[in-house]
Amino acid sequence: MAADEAYARLRDDIVKGRLMPNERLVEVDLAVALGVGRTAVRTMLARLEQEGLVVHEPNRGARVRMVTEAEALEITQARGALEALAAREAALHGTPAELAFMRETLTQMSVSLKAGDLLAYSDGNARLHAKIIEASRHQTAARLIAGLKAQMVRFQYRTVLVPGRSARSFAEHTRIVDAIEMANADAAEAAMRYHLSHVADTLREMTSARAQHRALSPDFVHF
Repeated sequence: MAADEAYARLRDDIVKGRLMPNERLVEVDLAVALGVGRTAVRTMLARLEQEGLVVHEPNRGARVRMVTEAEALEITQARGALEALAAREAALHGTPAELAFMRETLTQMSVSLKAGDLLAYSDGNARLHAKIIEASRHQTAARLIAGLKAQMVRFQYRTVLVPGRSARSFAEHTRIVDAIEMANADAAEAAMRYHLSHVADTLREMTSARAQHRALSPDFVHF
């Protein structure tokens, strides 16, 4: 396997959660699994450390980095600024085919929501955001957003599972697409900022609720 292909596979295993937070990354095991030399593995781990996906500890080796709930909130806030920019640019540059994809994705999300399939709804959510970013033609924002989202795998489905959040989320996404379709850059930016501020608020409330639970239940174990 070529080094670039091996790197992409290892990164995908981390981003998709196949390698769990705090899981040790043993060079010799990775070399065998990926079919590359240990020097190539060390280079990959260094790149992933720069991306914030891996942490290296002296005398202990590398492990998948655990993103804390507080950091997840900060990442969501940063994404809010970047994705608001992406929505603005998508309103200016989106093609009819991209707009049609957004509308179709909204339809699929609505079907999932009515069926109570919140995981499928969340997958549609991810596809919609990805298409908006693609339609923005803003490569710098896209690169920064991808780096931030890669660190959020542990929180991917959490907010949509909060009772009532998915219905509000769908309305927010609809407003974003409406504004992009009307080529209203100001409205698209504001709608995306509003949406991700509510995601951040939900994460903040979840963190506070868990902290209270831990305080009341000494034996509480957080997964």
